[in-house]
Amino acid sequence: MNAPFVTAPKPRNGTTTAAPAPTRPPAPAPRRDHCFPHELPDVLDWFSGIRVLSLDCFDTLLWRDCHAPTDLFAVLPDINPSQRVHGEHRARLRARAGRGVHDIAIDEIYRTIMPRARDDERARAIAAELDAEARHCYGFAPTIALMREARRRGMQVIVVSDTYLNPRQLHALIGRAAGAEVAALIDRVFASSIHGLPKSAGLYREVLARIKAKPGQILHIGDNEGADVGGVRPFGVHTLHLRQFTERTTQQLRLEGAVAALIHGHGARSLQTPQPHRPALAVEAPRLASAAHHFGFAALGPVLFGFDQWLRAEAAALHAAKGATVHWLFLMRDGYLPMRMHQVQGPAPSIHAIEISRLTATFATFAQDSTITRHLEENRGTDPRILASQLRLPPETIEQLCAGRTHESGWSALLEWCRVPANRRPIVKAAQALADRLVEHVRSAVSPAEGDTLMLVDLGYNGSVQSLIDPLLAQSLKVHVAGRYLILREIQASGLDKRGYLGEAHYDHVLLNAMTANVALLEQLSTTALGSVIDYADDGQPIRSANDIGKQQSAVREEVQRGCLAFAHAATAHVRRASRGDAIALWREANAATLMRLMFLPMREELDVVKAFEHDVNLGTDETLALFDPAIAREGLLQQGLFYQKGVRRMFLPAELAEEGLATRLTHFATARFHMPLTSGDFGGEAGRVPVFLSDRHEATRIELPYRATHDGFFALCIPVGASRYLAAVPFGAIAPYVEVHSIVAMPAREYLSNRHDTHKRETTVVPQFDGITPLTERLWHCPDPSGLALLQPPPAGDDANLVIVVVFRAVGGGPA
Repeated sequence: MNAPFVTAPKPRNGTTTAAPAPTRPPAPAPRRDHCFPHELPDVLDWFSGIRVLSLDCFDTLLWRDCHAPTDLFAVLPDINPSQRVHGEHRARLRARAGRGVHDIAIDEIYRTIMPRARDDERARAIAAELDAEARHCYGFAPTIALMREARRRGMQVIVVSDTYLNPRQLHALIGRAAGAEVAALIDRVFASSIHGLPKSAGLYREVLARIKAKPGQILHIGDNEGADVGGVRPFGVHTLHLRQFTERTTQQLRLEGAVAALIHGHGARSLQTPQPHRPALAVEAPRLASAAHHFGFAALGPVLFGFDQWLRAEAAALHAAKGATVHWLFLMRDGYLPMRMHQVQGPAPSIHAIEISRLTATFATFAQDSTITRHLEENRGTDPRILASQLRLPPETIEQLCAGRTHESGWSALLEWCRVPANRRPIVKAAQALADRLVEHVRSAVSPAEGDTLMLVDLGYNGSVQSLIDPLLAQSLKVHVAGRYLILREIQASGLDKRGYLGEAHYDHVLLNAMTANVALLEQLSTTALGSVIDYADDGQPIRSANDIGKQQSAVREEVQRGCLAFAHAATAHVRRASRGDAIALWREANAATLMRLMFLPMREELDVVKAFEHDVNLGTDETLALFDPAIAREGLLQQGLFYQKGVRRMFLPAELAEEGLATRLTHFATARFHMPLTSGDFGGEAGRVPVFLSDRHEATRIELPYRATHDGFFALCIPVGASRYLAAVPFGAIAPYVEVHSIVAMPAREYLSNRHDTHKRETTVVPQFDGITPLTERLWHCPDPSGLALLQPPPAGDDANLVIVVVFRAVGGGPA
C-alpha cells in the first residue's frame, strides 16, 4: 500500500498569504462544470491529458450515515454536540487571531473543549471521535469506481481535504471506513490542518508545489462548489462540482432532518438524523423520469426495505426460539407491497399471500355467542346499517331495524334485537361455518405442521385481525401465531405475540398515534388491485367483493410500487463499508423520519401523483372517499383557524394543508406529535366583538359576540341560532366600512368543532338580505352606516338540533374596528 505523502507547511510569520493569481491560463473547461454521482465512473472520458485525479474526502469519497457532519457528534461518549461545535468554533477564532491561520488540528479543538483534562484523557476523546467516524462513514461506490479507473489508466490518485485531521489520521480513517483496498488506491493525502489553509484560501497552491504534474493535467472533484471549484479552478486545474443530490432530493432530506428532530429529539449517544438511504437517492434519483416511480423509490422504498430487514431478523429469532418452521403470511391486501419487497431481495421460502380482512375476521368471532352484543356495545356511534351488514343480517331485517331511525335509535333497535337468543343463533351458526372456511383457507395455503409458527405480516397498526383470529388459528392448526407489523400501537393490551418495527419498544404511544393518523396514503400505495375478501369457498378459496378503485389509480399505484421495489437493489449497492454496526436500528430511525415526513410534510410532486386517489373504507360498506380535498381544509381553516387542524378527522389532512404554508403545516405536525392540550382560544384569540340581534316572531334580543382571527387575514363570527332558528341581524358597519365575506353557512352546533371528515356535507349556505349595506359584488359589501344590518335567516327546522351560523369575513382597506 502506498503511504500518504505528508508534508510540512512552509514557515509563516503569523499571517496568512492570500491565494496568488494563477501563473498560467486556466485549462479548457470540460463539457460541464458539474457531475452527478452516477456519472462519476465515466468523468475521466470528459477530459484529455489528465494524469492526476484529485478528490475531496468527506461527501465525495467518504460519506456519513447522517444528514449533517455535526449529527455524528451526538454519539461521542465524553462530550455533547454543543461542546464539540462551540469548542471547534472557539479554537478557530483563537488560531486566526493568534497565528493568522485559517485551519486547525483536532488536537487544538480538544484542548479548547477540555482545557483541564490530562493529555491521555484528551487522546481518548479524540480516539473516540475517530472511532465514531469510522463506524458511521463508508466509501461511496461511484467514487471508488472512478479511483479504480484512474489507477487502471496509470494515473495518480490524491485526496485534498478541508479537515482538522492530519493526513495520517485521514488516510487511516479511509481504510477503517471503506477498507484497506480503497485506502491503497490513494497516493497522497493533503489536509488543510497541516497547512493552515482551506481550499478556498489557497491550499491547492501547496498541493501543486508537491506533486509532479502541471495544473492542466489534474482533475479535482468535490461536493463543495465554493471550495472545490472556486478555490481550485483559479490555479488552472480542471474541476467538477459533485452535485450530491437533485433539488428535490435535497429538500426531501432536509425535511426529513427537520422531522427527525421533532420525533427523536436530541438524545445523547444516538446518531442524530441517520439517513442510510442517501447514497441510493444520490445515484438513482437523477435517472428517475417518472414522478410516480420517484415517489416509490425515494419515499416508500427506504421504509419497506428497512421493514424487511427487520422482518428477516424477527423470523430468525422466532425460529431460534421455537425450533420449528416459520411461515411468512402476508395479509392481503395491505401486505402486498411488503411481500413483493421481500421477494425481490432473495430466496423467500415459505411465504404466502393470505386473504383475511377485518370483515371476515370479525364475523368469524361471532361463532362465540357473547361477542355479538359486545361488538355492538363497543361500536356505538357506528352507522347501524354497517353494523347490521357485519352481522350478515338479511336486507329486510336491516330495513326493519334501521329505516326511519336516527343512528342512535337504529343502534338501540339493533342491540335490543340481538339480545334475543333466537335472533343470535343463525348468526352464530353462520359464523362458525365461516370460521371453518377461514381456517381451511390458511391450511390449504400454508400446510403448517403442528408447532410451526405463522408470522402474520401487515402494515399494522393495531393488529386487529390477529387479535380476532389468533385463538382460532392457534387452536385449529396447533401453531404459534406471531404478528409483525410496520407500525404497532395496540389500543388494548392483547397479550398476544405482536411486535412492531416502529412500535412502543422504540417510540412513545403519542408519536405512534400521530404516525397512524394518515395511514390511508400508505395503505392505498401498498395494496393490490384485488377486491377485499368477504368469504371463502368450502375449499378455502377466497371470495372477493368488487374492486371499486379506478384503473387509473391502479396504474399509478403499480408505477409507485415498481419504484419502491427498485430501491431494494440500490439500497446498499453504492456503499463500501469495512465494518457494519446495528443496521436495523439505523434504518429504523431513518424510516421513522421518512414516513412521518411523507405523512405530515408531503411534497408537491408526491401529491401530484396521488391527487386523484380514493380510499375504500371496507368495513361492511362499499363507500369510497377522496384521499384529500384541499378546498375542504381551507374552509375549515377559515372558519376555525389553526384549531381546525387539531381535532379534524380527515383522511389525509397534511395533503390538504400543503399549500397553506410551512407554519400551518408544522403547527399541525407538532400538535399531532405531542398531543398538545390547546383550545381554540389558544390558536386564535378574540379580535373584537360585535352586537348581534336575534329575533323570532315574538321578541328580539341583543347580544355581543366575539369574532376571532382564523386564517389568511380572515375572521370568523359564530352565531348560535338554536333549534328555534332565530333570525340574526349583524351590523357589519360596526366592524369596518368595507367587508369581504368569504362564506356564510349554517351547520349543526355539535359539528362546528367536531371536525368529522364529512361535516361540510351538513352545511347550508345562508343568503343574506341587507338594510343599510350595499353589496358591491357577491362578496364585497360597503357598510357606510355602523347600524346597517345583514339579515341572516337560518334554514327551516328539520330536527331538534341546535344550529350555528358561521360568517367568515375580512376587512378591506383597513382592519376591524
